[in-house]
Amino acid sequence: MSRRLANNVEVKFLGAAGTVTGSCYLITHAAGKFLVDCGLFQGSKSLRELNYAPFPFTPGDIDFVVLTHAHVDHSGLVPKLVKEGFRGPVYATRGTRDLCTYMLPDSGYIHETEVKRLNRRNLRRGRPAVEPIYTKGQAEHALDNIQIRPYDDWFEAAHSVQVRLWNAGHILGSASVELKVDGGDDKSDRPVHMLFSGDVGPQEKTFHEVPDAPCGLDYLFVESTYGDRDRIDLTLEARREVLKRELLDGLNAGGNVLIPAFAVERTQELLYDIGLLLKDKDLPPATVYLDSPLAIRATEVFEGHRENLSEVEGRGGLFRNPRFQFINRAEDSMALDRIASGAIIIAASGMCDAGRIRYHLKANLWRPQATVLFVGYQVPGSLGATIMGGAKSVRIHGQEVAVRARIRMIDSYSAHADQQELVTWTKERLPVNRAIFLAHGEDPARATLRDHLIANGCEPGRIFLPRLDEIFVLSLKGKIHHKVVQARIEQSEIFSRDWHNEYAAFLVNLSDKLRAQENDHMRHRALNQLRDMLERIETPPLDEAAE
Repeated sequence: MSRRLANNVEVKFLGAAGTVTGSCYLITHAAGKFLVDCGLFQGSKSLRELNYAPFPFTPGDIDFVVLTHAHVDHSGLVPKLVKEGFRGPVYATRGTRDLCTYMLPDSGYIHETEVKRLNRRNLRRGRPAVEPIYTKGQAEHALDNIQIRPYDDWFEAAHSVQVRLWNAGHILGSASVELKVDGGDDKSDRPVHMLFSGDVGPQEKTFHEVPDAPCGLDYLFVESTYGDRDRIDLTLEARREVLKRELLDGLNAGGNVLIPAFAVERTQELLYDIGLLLKDKDLPPATVYLDSPLAIRATEVFEGHRENLSEVEGRGGLFRNPRFQFINRAEDSMALDRIASGAIIIAASGMCDAGRIRYHLKANLWRPQATVLFVGYQVPGSLGATIMGGAKSVRIHGQEVAVRARIRMIDSYSAHADQQELVTWTKERLPVNRAIFLAHGEDPARATLRDHLIANGCEPGRIFLPRLDEIFVLSLKGKIHHKVVQARIEQSEIFSRDWHNEYAAFLVNLSDKLRAQENDHMRHRALNQLRDMLERIETPPLDEAAE
């Protein structure tokens, strides 16, 4: 252990720094190392490729992991961690453990399925086969490492590290993580007192009480997903009214209504609200298809935790209705694409980057009568963000699909606190004696939240916006030292379109340009011009390209 850590703690931001995915903090102290979260990167292909790369640490050196919640951008690399040598406990709440029981094996199955499809293409292209990040079986094995811990009670996670979990109000089982880490052998020094917010829920949310956490900390780590925007302040009843209007408009347009939804919490909120609307006859008797085996399993978990859910009205089954059909089998999912109108289809993933929603988009996006209703945040570079951004055509499974459907958005279903709620939550944690770190947000959102925190009394010199792979040495006195190492990916590629996005857009634009030509002769001429331009692009030497 280096001398600078004899009485200090080092934190390395391994994800969710300039982006909202890949949450992972590596904490190193005099007695060992541990992680807060170990999540998958999502969004652009360049960002997702980090999931396949080696960890920037030795997994066997990690003493334990503590999870803030079950969403895969916070938990999804735990099976890879175990696969590569981690043997310690993974601490989580009961709700998080129960959700991970289904979410992590489902994630492994998706990795296997996507790699099989990719390897078929690689075989045709003469490229080598690749391995999945982990398999369903490896994810099931990793579940044995999870140990349940309750809210509000301190426990010793490892030597010199005390942990307490607080309700974060984000999804079932979500927690903010309070830590007290002894600096070293000098017992005259008090522990370094930290709080990791995890994802903080809004002040009013179906199923959950408002977020809670302690004040009077040394260091505070705050998510900033919606740090640059305030949503319209709606009651749960008013939000249900907005959903009713969107569904009625979509059904009256004469096509299907597709809802890309995160399998955990968002889907259950939608089922609950749609069930009430159907029961009160505020909607016509449309059939609602839940086409996601994971969402179905997660719904069963929520039903098992019903006694812990708040804001639940006692009108019939929690998530059950005669108009609901839960789709498990792949052949039943494919049959939905033969339905041209009148169906409400809820399918994962919420950002349209994987899962069955992509097949339903292929079958419906080109229909002017169809509606795609987004109900959650879309990471830049994801298919959902591309559609929301107004693209005229997109590529799905290598095929070009025109976007003619009605594209709609409801942001009041977000499970994240908005700007004012984040400011309020942070102010309630004061005083923070040393520093506040803004993480889990894109750079514009973090910068805006920083300005609002300063306007509300936080000291500018104590607010940091860490970069990916940046290291901070946390002490109880003196200057806060930090260093920028060579990041695994350029900061500009984290939250903007990468070359894969540009390539897909280029192919779509090329098709449009060729179709716009008067005849085949003009198309041939245009392709020759493009070929000449490509030949003028210099190819770097092999050794330079390798760099």
